[in-house]
Amino acid sequence: MKQSFIDTLLASHRDASSCPPPDEVIRFFDKLVGTLFPEFSANRVENESALREMFNTLNSELKTILSQNRECIRSGEKEIEERFFSALPDIHSRLLMDIDAMYLGDPAANSRAEVIRTYPGFYAITAHRIAHEMVSLGVKLIPRIISEHAHRQTGIDIHPAATIGDHFCIDHGTGIVIGETTEIGSNVKIYQGVTLGALSVKKEDARKKRHPTIEDDVVLYAGASILGGKTVIGKGSTIGGNVWLTESVPEGSKIYYQAKMTNSDGETDTITFR
Repeated sequence: MKQSFIDTLLASHRDASSCPPPDEVIRFFDKLVGTLFPEFSANRVENESALREMFNTLNSELKTILSQNRECIRSGEKEIEERFFSALPDIHSRLLMDIDAMYLGDPAANSRAEVIRTYPGFYAITAHRIAHEMVSLGVKLIPRIISEHAHRQTGIDIHPAATIGDHFCIDHGTGIVIGETTEIGSNVKIYQGVTLGALSVKKEDARKKRHPTIEDDVVLYAGASILGGKTVIGKGSTIGGNVWLTESVPEGSKIYYQAKMTNSDGETDTITFR
């Protein structure tokens, strides 16, 4: 083996950023979700002291993870793990609202427990709400590890810095992309294949708002693409499947995609092959 190759690898090991391995972060995340929602876990906590001990263990594990990630924490912030666990009651309350939104928004859902145990949308929004709290506390990289793990598990790609309001319903979910600077209001429902993306992918736009704003009570059907940082979907709007939007629409809009096809008789809504 060439010495130059060995030297290159040694240099990369010496210079690699300090961060816990992804598996350690994911074990913490799944254990936390199982504690917040026992339907997600094989273990049951039988009494208060056991539950408090579980949280103490999780607190210690997060502290260990953060201690390996100090260079990715904003300006040497202290006691982040304490502030994160103080936010858990609010995160839990918001997730209960998300479960309600998915249960009430999907006629196929038989129970809230079914949503917790089986819906990819629940797993994805749980990862997002936990990762987003870490982002707000100045933690870098670890939130992205959590969100990308959820992406691989569910096919739903939500950047941890995106802002998402209460009572968020994801139906089916596969193929959804929600970009970093997206802002989503409350009572929003989105279907599979929806993209909330950027018009430009220039590196110099990294600090600009590149992704759209979705106001309250909006429904985005499958395959809709809403692009651009100045694009606002007004409150109460419905955006149909496969619509491509790069401009704002006012409150109460109903935007649908109409396919135009032609055959030997001219334009038609339907083409029949014989």
